[in-house]
Amino acid sequence: MESYYPIEVKPLEQYKLLITFDNSEKRIFDVTPYLSNSFFAPLKNPFVFQSVKLSPISIEWIGGIDKCPDELYYNSVPIH
Repeated sequence: MESYYPIEVKPLEQYKLLITFDNSEKRIFDVTPYLSNSFFAPLKNPFVFQSVKLSPISIEWIGGIDKCPDELYYNSVPIH
């Protein structure tokens, strides 16, 4: 399994992210399934969700909330 890393991230409505990866592919990642987990629950707050930014190898939100780049890539949907 090849790894791809985010190079751009943009928060969208309904807890979705538009992520551009280092292979130039743009994909949509839905955060909704993770919101019931206590670690990701703060993302229900629109201010926290909108704070998403790139980290050295992935993305992160305020409070140290982050996602593995492989999970972001392989659990997202490509934009056609």
